[in-house]
Amino acid sequence: MPVQIQTEIVSHQASGRHFASYLAHDPARSGKRPGLIVLPEWWGLNDYLRRRARELAGLGFVAMATDVYGDGREAADSTEAGTLMNGLFADIPSLGERLRAAYETLRAHPLVDPDRIGAMGYCLGGALSLHMGRIGVPLRGVVSFHGALTRAHVAKKGEFKPAVLICHGEADALVPTEDQVAFRKEMDELGVDYQFNAYPGAKHGFTNPEATDKGKKYNLPLAYDERTDRQSWEDMKTFWAKVFR
Repeated sequence: MPVQIQTEIVSHQASGRHFASYLAHDPARSGKRPGLIVLPEWWGLNDYLRRRARELAGLGFVAMATDVYGDGREAADSTEAGTLMNGLFADIPSLGERLRAAYETLRAHPLVDPDRIGAMGYCLGGALSLHMGRIGVPLRGVVSFHGALTRAHVAKKGEFKPAVLICHGEADALVPTEDQVAFRKEMDELGVDYQFNAYPGAKHGFTNPEATDKGKKYNLPLAYDERTDRQSWEDMKTFWAKVFR
């Protein structure tokens, strides 16, 4: 029989705003389990992110598709998405409050092992996952899928606690080589346990089946890559098994 995933909306407050995230877990499993903060592409909390949360729940996690814009907002188009994303980085202290509140919300869930929490995300969400590590959120691991690697906060050695998996497309035109070099240098200087997987031929958005159509619609260098989607998912599973053992 197929797994019946249970979902709920979880609310929290941060920076004077209301956030409504989407949490998924497998009720057939017993006991506490690792929790994953799942952070969105610049589109916000959409069906794609909710699907990923359900898939992660099927693997045995409590997965929270996380609202970062407030009120469960999803951008209507690329212009609005850019405006919303830029708004996050225009107020870094507020961004940190939002991400910490998401962490505390997931950590407090009765099914979550509070000592086994990770963050992962897609595009913007990958960058936000890394930002959580940089500002010292006590995560066990971070996974970034085709995410930006630039930093909005300079961490000191010892502040960045999680292990890191970067799933990057070699043909990603939105993440230049100099950003990759700077990121590796940063991780090395901080002493972070990180793995950088570069997938040949994969472009930005390679995990999202809607990426190719959205790229054409908005004239963006996006493309879905089914093979890389599958491979990066398997790489992620191996990473979480190691991090949470």
